[in-house]
Amino acid sequence: MSGEAQQAHWQSVYQDYPHMYGETPSEPARYAAGLFRARGVRAVLELGAGQGRDALFFARTGFAVHAIDFSAAGLEQLARTADRDGITDSVTTAVHDVRNPLPLPDESQDAVFAHMLFCMTLSTRDIHALAGEIKRVLRPGGSLVYTVRHTGDAHYGAGIDHGDDIYEHGGFAVHFFGRALVDELAAGWRLDEIHAFEEGELPRRLWRITQTRL
Repeated sequence: MSGEAQQAHWQSVYQDYPHMYGETPSEPARYAAGLFRARGVRAVLELGAGQGRDALFFARTGFAVHAIDFSAAGLEQLARTADRDGITDSVTTAVHDVRNPLPLPDESQDAVFAHMLFCMTLSTRDIHALAGEIKRVLRPGGSLVYTVRHTGDAHYGAGIDHGDDIYEHGGFAVHFFGRALVDELAAGWRLDEIHAFEEGELPRRLWRITQTRL
């Protein structure tokens, strides 16, 4: 399944289910907020923000947030909620496909958060390029927290096989991570933690990775 097809699929899903993930922040976002606060972070870049449950949580807890997603529908819903809650001054959004270079200056960001973005329909080459872009825009000492479904997940190896460890279930394509890929992406960084956890139905099995730009 192409990235363009997945973009259209997510756009349709967000339009049809405007509160698909609710407004309760994810566990990784709660963890990241504590880490970022302890490290003196004031602004967070969220990649793959979707409808905004985590971006809005960051804003409500005192961070300035720049939320990026390839779905305009998702970001429009995020912006409406921010307006409802009176936190528009703390949230900016941009429609962007992360298969392209991030539209941000070098060393301009304090911290980056990405919950399950890395395991979307991105090739291994795309994933390496994205990690390079994140490293480019982070300041030295900046933090990256990202999560991925891994090869121990029940859906790995099932469904429609698109190659490159990408499998499709119910219209959603996932790139499942092995440990080797995590280590490759951490080359040139300080790898602080790989935390295994479960989320949602099945349940989904994920890793939460924390690393620091050297």
